[in-house]
Parts: sequence; C-alpha cells; structure tokens
Amino acid sequence: MDFSLLHPENIDVKYNTLTPQAINDLSVDYICENLTQEIFERNSIKNLMTNITDDERVIKYRGDIFDDLLRNPGLRTQLGELLANLADLREIEKFQKDTDASDLWQLINRLREIDGYVNCITSIKASLENIDIRSEGLLRLKEIVTDIHDNTGFPQIKQDIADAMSKAQRIRSITIGVNLDSMLRPSEAGIISLNTHIITESGILKNFMNFTAEKDELYSGTAFTSMKSFHPQNQKAGKIGMGRLVIGPQNDIHSIQKTEAPTGSDQLSSNITKTVTAIVKKIVKEIKNTLQKYIGISGFTLVSLVPEIIFYIRWAELIEKIQAKNITLCKAEVLPTRNREIYTKGIYNLKLAIKRTQGEEFEIIDNDFEFSDKGRIYIMTGPNRGGKTTFTQAVGLAFLLAQNGIYVPAKEFRFSPCDNIYTHFPADENDTVDLGRLGEESQRIAEIFGVATDESLLLFNESLATTNVAEGLYIAKDVVKAMKYIGTRTIFNTHMHELARNLDVLNSDSEGDSKVESLVTGVENGARSFRVSIAPPQGVSYARDIAVKYGVTFEQIKKNIDKA
Repeated sequence: MDFSLLHPENIDVKYNTLTPQAINDLSVDYICENLTQEIFERNSIKNLMTNITDDERVIKYRGDIFDDLLRNPGLRTQLGELLANLADLREIEKFQKDTDASDLWQLINRLREIDGYVNCITSIKASLENIDIRSEGLLRLKEIVTDIHDNTGFPQIKQDIADAMSKAQRIRSITIGVNLDSMLRPSEAGIISLNTHIITESGILKNFMNFTAEKDELYSGTAFTSMKSFHPQNQKAGKIGMGRLVIGPQNDIHSIQKTEAPTGSDQLSSNITKTVTAIVKKIVKEIKNTLQKYIGISGFTLVSLVPEIIFYIRWAELIEKIQAKNITLCKAEVLPTRNREIYTKGIYNLKLAIKRTQGEEFEIIDNDFEFSDKGRIYIMTGPNRGGKTTFTQAVGLAFLLAQNGIYVPAKEFRFSPCDNIYTHFPADENDTVDLGRLGEESQRIAEIFGVATDESLLLFNESLATTNVAEGLYIAKDVVKAMKYIGTRTIFNTHMHELARNLDVLNSDSEGDSKVESLVTGVENGARSFRVSIAPPQGVSYARDIAVKYGVTFEQIKKNIDKA
C-alpha cells in the first residue's frame, strides 16, 4: 500500500537534495541536535529535511498534518508510545529474513509480529478517534486503520494468536530413553515423550527411589522407538546439551549436571535435536495452517511510518517549547511556484528562538520582507555584526521549514516554494589551499550557476570579500547580472557598498525580469538596530553614527579639548 505521511497517495514526487555547503551554512546539524538526542532520529530527520520538494500539494499535505499534531498533544503522546512497538516490529521483520532460523523460532516471531501489528493498529485507531483531525494525511490514516480493524476480524485474530502461542510454548521438557550394550554403555538414544511440565532434580530422585523400592529386579518396560545409534566421544560421559549423562557407580546419577557444550556437539545430542525438530515441525505446520488466513495482514507496513512519525513529533515538541517562550511562529501559506514570491511579516532566525528555549535572554528582532516584482535580488549592506548573516540565514531556514510543512519563525509567511537552496558562505581555510580563496570562491559560484534555475533561492554571505575591493567588485557585478538573467531569488550580503549603488543603471542595462534592489541593516542612535529595510547603502553614515555615540567626531573631540 502506497501510504505515507510525507506525501499524498498516488503522486510522483520529485526531490532535490541540499548541497553539503547549504546544509552547513543553514546550521542543519545544530537544529537536528536540538530536536533529539538519539543518533538514529537525528540522521532520519536530517535526511527528510534536506531532501526538499517544491510540489505545492506535498507542502500543503505536510503542513496540515503538522498542524493537526501540534494542536493535539495527546495524539503526539499516544503516537510516541507506539514508536517502541513499531521498532520491535522492525527487529522482528529483520529476523524473518534470517533463513537459518528454525521453524519454531520463525513461527514464534511471526506470531509476535502479527500480535504487535494488531496492537499497533488498535492503538492508532483509538488515538485518532474523538479528536479534531483536519489533515488529508491523518484522515486517510484513520480510514485505513479503521477499515483494517473492522474488516479483518481482529477479535478472532487475537484469539488465534493466543491459542497458537499457547500451543507453541506448551513443550517444557523431553523424556529421553537410552539403550545400553552388554558393557552397559549407551548404544542408542531416542525421545520417549514431549512433556508440558518441567522435570526437576527432586522429581528425578523421587521417581528413582520409588522404582528401586518396589522392584528387586530390572524393570522390563515398553521398547523405545525411533532409536539412534550413539557413539560417545568420551567413554566416561556423553554430553546431551542441557546436562550430562554420567556413567559409573561413583557418581550421583540422580542429578542433572550442567555442561558448557552446546546442543549438537556429539552424536547423542545431534540425534535428539533431529528428533525434536521433526516433532516441532509437525506442530509448526499445524499452527501455520491456522495463521494462513492472516498471511497478508501486514501488507500495510506500519514500520515504514516510524521515521515520519518521529519527524513530526520532534518538530512539534520544539515548536511548542518556542511558543512557550511567547515567541511567534506561523503556518506557511503556499503560493504558486511560478510566482517566485514571498511575503513575510516578523521573520527572524530560528536559531535565536532555540537559544531562548535554552535559557538565554535577549530580544529577538524580527523584520518584514518580500520577494516580488519590487525586488527579487537584494544587495544587502550594513555594519559588522549588524545582523546581515543572521538575516540571510533566517530566510533560508524559513524556506526549508515551510517546504517541510513545519511552522515558520514569523508572524506571517506566504511564499512560492523554491526548487533548491544554494548558499555561498566563506569557506574553511583548509578548503582554499589549492586554489586560493578567490579561486575557491569563484569555483563554487560557477558550480551554483551550473544548477540554479529561476525557481532557486540563492544566499550569498560576504562573497568575494577576501580579495581587494576592485577585483571583488568586478566579479560581483557580473555575478549579480547572471542572477538577474536567470531570474533567481537572492540575498547577496556584502561590505562592497559600491555594488549596491546605481542599481537603476544595472536594472535597465541587464537582461532578465528580476529586479535588483538595495537592502540595509540599520543603526539607530549609534547602536545596531538589526532592522532591515529597502534603502540605498549608507556607506560612511554608519561610522558617523558610531563616532557620535562614543564622542570621537572632530567637533566633539575639539569641544572637549577647548573645554579642558
């Protein structure tokens, strides 16, 4: 059955994978570490997050499911309790593929699998009943499990499983018969009976004493059947796996002596094993016939939903923690992909919210922003540590969360999905040895333009800033023209203020319909405000504000000197 909590049924979904650079620049690993401490869960969530789709139906499908789970914490709790049971099913499923497993073990694990499956279906059905579910995905899941529960004879299944388990577990001991030769050495051995009770040492002693008290001669009993020849490796003792058959008057023959030898290490043990296996196979066949009518019950594979359930639950838990700090998040509204738009109010960086949940106290500055015909390529300038990188990353994370169906760190977020997110942040020094920093940066830019489309999101952070201003500016202007020609949505934050000047000329002389605009982070009263606005680059005005604040303008210094 093609059912998933990540996409609607019967649609062909195309995914694009974030580059390792984008994963690093957007701090995906840091975010996953704050979602869960379990390595398996981190890797699973990271894999789902970094394979994104711009399919509007899929994004809406996920967003609605996440909304349902966030609004119903009780449902999350119940689904969370199922994860352990589903993990058990996954382990049993692996065992089923073990061709060396005995018939009895395969049967027992098949019974456990079906029993666990029945319990999970019953639990999910109970979880989804009597709550306000609105999403297509959870409504469909409810429909599937209700149909399975109501139309597959669950009460009879439970009874059959109980009966089968009881029959399979009924054998508790084996009675062995041993024939002796003229020298009183074991020559043949076989199974007399399979018992439903455990043989104890006291029972053996009691039976032996009763036997010797009543008889003065050897007992002549019923002949054994299915006997096998026995030639012990050690003439003193024959190992039979769970105990030792001891020969000789000096030893106590009434007790079962433990041995380290595994079953099958000698001929007696091997023959006993063969006989027991033959009997067990008959029991297994009988029970399998009972279960044959349920053979297709696990066609709906609940185990495949484990990573998906973990993904939604862990994200809902984090979003709930952020909301508990009175920090606003919102459900994204999906616009047509071809519009290449975004309209957001109060956007901020998710990492800041995570730090607040960890006990750090500071004010989170949010901003209004849009990609539209007014501007799709922004040259962003501002002072050092003025929030340029933080804002650039915030936009990328907002897209990543929205396209995974997760609430976005903003008051309002309406957007056209992107086909992929490409980032160009400063590289590690070790990565620039062969080409030099400018060569390495240029190569990465060329690689991005080799795959980017007009539906891509490009985030450039202090690119080309390591060379001299003239060289960097020369390359940067051509890069911006290429962005405009392709039609990408871009934030290009830089210290090259000259790049953001005379944009009217660049817009009129360059091909492409994506308008280039200047974006600045502000300074108010000499302090960094972290506010973002569309405006011409401020240039030295930032330095002027700082100088005024700290009293180091010429006028202020002169005044203080004259006063002194």
